[in-house]
Amino acid sequence: MLSIAVLKALASERRLQILQWLRDPTTHFPPQADGDLERDGVCVLFIADRLGVSQPTAAEHLKILAQAGLIEGKRIKQWTFYRRDEARIDEIKQAFRGDW
Repeated sequence: MLSIAVLKALASERRLQILQWLRDPTTHFPPQADGDLERDGVCVLFIADRLGVSQPTAAEHLKILAQAGLIEGKRIKQWTFYRRDEARIDEIKQAFRGDW
């Protein structure tokens, strides 16, 4: 089901770029000291660096994506790591293909 949160999340080129990077994190991000890129996700600091923005700005984009259910966060030590929620993304893709 499409919600306002999903539409808001998808309305930003930066958030779409984050989703694209997270589809294949080992291609787009360097290895991390903590957390596996595929299993645990990508550290918010790496995402901020790749976007060329501050950590709080990246965190706001990630918060919007998480509220829409497109990504999920995982705490490891003092850091938060993000990965795509592929099941939710598939649901949203199906909703876009459906009858309006």
